[in-house]
Amino acid sequence: MDAAFTEEQDEIRRTLRELLHKRCGPDDVKSAVRTPPGYDQALWRQLAGQLGLPGLALPAAYGGADCGPTELALACEETGRVLLPSPLIATAALAAPLILALGSGPQRAELLPALAAGELTATLAVPGGRLATALALTGPNAGDWAGGGRAGGIQARAVSPQRDGGAPGSSPGELPAKGGWRLYGEAAQVLDGHTADVLLVAAHTGGFARSRTLIFLVRADAPGLVRTRQTAMDETRPQARIELRDVAAELLGERESDEAAVADALAAAGTEAAAALAAEAVGAADAALARTVEYVGTREQFGRPIGSFQAVQHRLADLYVAVQAARSAAYYAAWSAGGARTGDRRAAEPGVAGLALAQALEALRKVAAEAVQLHGGIGFTWEHDAHLYFKRAACDELLLGPVHRLRARAAEEAGLFAARDGGTAPGPVAADVAREAVDA
Repeated sequence: MDAAFTEEQDEIRRTLRELLHKRCGPDDVKSAVRTPPGYDQALWRQLAGQLGLPGLALPAAYGGADCGPTELALACEETGRVLLPSPLIATAALAAPLILALGSGPQRAELLPALAAGELTATLAVPGGRLATALALTGPNAGDWAGGGRAGGIQARAVSPQRDGGAPGSSPGELPAKGGWRLYGEAAQVLDGHTADVLLVAAHTGGFARSRTLIFLVRADAPGLVRTRQTAMDETRPQARIELRDVAAELLGERESDEAAVADALAAAGTEAAAALAAEAVGAADAALARTVEYVGTREQFGRPIGSFQAVQHRLADLYVAVQAARSAAYYAAWSAGGARTGDRRAAEPGVAGLALAQALEALRKVAAEAVQLHGGIGFTWEHDAHLYFKRAACDELLLGPVHRLRARAAEEAGLFAARDGGTAPGPVAADVAREAVDA
C-alpha cells in the first residue's frame, strides 16, 4: 500500500477546502439548515457542476470522474470539516453504488449521468430505521429486516400485466404495459428523503413462500408518496419520513434478483459508504479539535492561557492521537474499498470499513465532548458552534451505530473469535465477546 496521495487527490482536497472555507462557515451552515431543503442548493449546484463531487466515484462512461472511494473519502473529509449539509452522502455513497451494481442498462444510462452532474439527487430508504443493518455494518443483512410477514416495514406487490390499470384509485395506463410493482409501508430516518428526486426503496415481497428483499425505484412525483421532513437534533443531516400509499415503483434491475445478490450489493455499498462516513467524521473531529486548540490559547485563567496548563495539554494530546488514528483507519478503509471494486482481493479485507467507522465515530464523540468542556461556560450554551459537532457525533452514532455493534460485526467478519462449534464462522459468541471487550 502506497500511503502517499497523488497530485490529483491533493488538488481535490485543496480546491474543495478553499471553496468551503469561503462559502460554508458556521453561520452559513445554520442558515442553510433552516431552509425547506435543509441545505444550500446554490452551493450544491456549484459543487456538482464545477467540481463534479457526486460523480467522483462513478465511471467516466456515466459522466463520472472515474476515480474511486479514496477520492470520495477525501471529499467527505472536507465536507465533514465544515459540517456541510448536502445530499452528497445519500446520493454518492448510498444510492449511486446500488444503481451501478444492480441497475439495468437503461436505468444506469438514465440515472447515473444525471446524478453525477447534480441534476438529480437520490437516497436509500430502509424501513424501521435499520440503515446500518441493511448495509451489513452492525449485523448480517440477510433476513426480514425490510418487513417480513404480511404487515410491517415496506411491502411490494407485483401487478399483473393484464390489469388495465393500477391498484384501486389509480388511473388507467399508470403502470407500464409489461406490468409493475406497488409499494406500501413507511420508512423513517431517510437521509435527505424529503428532497431526493429518486428513492431507492428496500421492500419485502414474495409473501411467506418466496420471502425476499428487493430494491425498487420510486420517483419523487409518484402519486401516493408522502414525504415529511423530521425534526432531528443534528440539523446538518436532514432526515425524512417516507410513506408509501400504494405507490407505483420500478424494480431496480432487468429482472428479479435473488435475495443474496441484493444483500451482496447492499453490503458492498455499505463498505464504500462506511469509508466515506468515517472520513467525514474524521474531518469534523479535526475541525472541532482545531477550534478548541485555538480557543484554549486565547482564554486566560490565573493570568495565563489555559492551554499552557499541563492537564489541558494532556487532554488535547489524547484527542490528537485519537483523531490521527481514526484518520489512518478511514484512509485504509477507503483504499480497501477501492481494491474491492477493482477486484484486488488483497485489499478487500472484511470488517475494515465498519471498524474504521467505529473508530471515527468514537473519536468525534470524544473530541466534541471535550470541546464543549474546554470552552467553559460558553461551550455549554446550545447556540455555540461547538454544539454543531456535538450533535453530529451523537446523531451519527444513533443512525449508524452504536460503536460496540460496529466493532462486534467487524470482529465477526474478520473471524477473530471462534463460534460455539469451534469454527471461525460468525456467530453470537463473536458478538458477545467483542462487546464485552469494548465495554471493558
